[in-house]
Amino acid sequence: MKKIVLAVSFFVLATTISFGQATFKPGFGLGFTDYVNFGGDAAAKVGTQIGGSVAFGKKLYVEPGVFYSVRSTEFTTSTNPDDLNHKVKGIRVPLSVGLDLIGNEESLFNLRVFGGASGFFVTGTENVEKDNVTSPSWGTFVGAGTDIWLLFVDASYEWSLSEASSAWSDSKARTFFVTVGLRF
Repeated sequence: MKKIVLAVSFFVLATTISFGQATFKPGFGLGFTDYVNFGGDAAAKVGTQIGGSVAFGKKLYVEPGVFYSVRSTEFTTSTNPDDLNHKVKGIRVPLSVGLDLIGNEESLFNLRVFGGASGFFVTGTENVEKDNVTSPSWGTFVGAGTDIWLLFVDASYEWSLSEASSAWSDSKARTFFVTVGLRF
C-alpha cells in the first residue's frame, strides 16, 4: 500500500511540475452498478459518490481524483427469488487522461473525452458479507464531459477488471457514473 501511495504521489508531483496548471473539481454524482456472471439477475439501483479531482494540463490533461462511493444493486437468484438490495461503500480513486475537443480550460464552453483506470477500496457493506467483496478492485473507464463556465458534467462507464466476489467466479461489476460539480 505504501508503494502505491508513493507511486501516485510521485506521479501527481511530476505531472504538476510538467504541466504547471491545476483545475480543482469538487463534485457529487450518481452511479448505477450491475454485475455479470454471478448466477442471477442484477438490476442497477441509484448509488452516490462525493469527492473531487484535480486536472493538470491544458488541451491534454491528467486528472487524479478521490471519491466516497456507495454502489447499490438489486439481486435476484434462483436460490433466493426475493429481491435483495446490496450496497457496497468505499473509496474510489480514478486516474484519467483526457483531451479537450472543443474549447479549453479557460473557455465558456468546453467538450472533452477521457479514459483511465481506477481502484475501489471497500469500507463497508449492507446485505452482503464484507469479506465476500473483493477489495481493492481495479477497473478501467471511458467518458465524456462538458464544462459550462464554472460548472462541469461528466458521464463515464467503468468496467471491473477484478472479480467482484470470491463467491462468484469471474463476476464483474459495471458502473455508469454521472458527476456534476464546480471548477476552480
